[in-house]
Amino acid sequence: MITDPLFYALAAPAILLTGISKGGLSGLGALTVPVLAMVLPPGQAVGLMLPILCLMDLFGLWAYRRSWSRDQLGVLLLGALVGIGFGILAFDHLDDNAVRIAIGANALVFTLLNWLKPFVTKGKPDDPAAPSNPKGFFWSGVSGFASYIAHAGGPPLLMYLLPQRIDKMLLAGTTVVYFAIVNFIKLGPYIWFGQIDGANFTQALVLAPLAPIGIWIGYWLTKRIDSKTFYQLSHILLLVAGLKLVYDGLKGFGLV
Repeated sequence: MITDPLFYALAAPAILLTGISKGGLSGLGALTVPVLAMVLPPGQAVGLMLPILCLMDLFGLWAYRRSWSRDQLGVLLLGALVGIGFGILAFDHLDDNAVRIAIGANALVFTLLNWLKPFVTKGKPDDPAAPSNPKGFFWSGVSGFASYIAHAGGPPLLMYLLPQRIDKMLLAGTTVVYFAIVNFIKLGPYIWFGQIDGANFTQALVLAPLAPIGIWIGYWLTKRIDSKTFYQLSHILLLVAGLKLVYDGLKGFGLV
């Protein structure tokens, strides 16, 4: 059992933010592992979080049981399975910092291009992007890979879903169902490869009461903010997550 007060001072708000992300405001979840990695080895931080994420997913599935896109999930889950497979194969061979920088840089470019678009189009609103099986498969594959490596699958998935500008509750519910399935799939290989052990699981149980609180806050906020604000906030959260991932990757390489 971890007794360091600094661990709990960082873990408690990080898990609450993850719950808020699971409750509908996607993007914050990518911050959790980098925060925990400040006081734990990255592999231990990833293993500790997965049981908590799965618990959050159960609450999220109940909250959004009527708000998710069946049409989108088929191709998204297929891509995620491929991405998880690559994550399993690459886990012992890839540099975590390079993965963080690549994912974070993509999130930053996506967000900045979205904000610059009104200047390019002279303020004319563009049409929502149409769902695309090839794009959905690609970005969900990246999401599944990033989710397995560092629980950072949110930014790639949002890069595919946000341009479609679907109803906020439908978007939130689709991401909740998607990551619930992805996280429960990840449980098997995490246990098999020793990323989740008795110590990690016991520590996760201590922090578990924070899970439903974060979910409730996220769901409450999602229902009460208007769609325009929701999408603006989602892009801001994606930007923050991207900056954090790039910073932690560069720090890992000793460049900052």
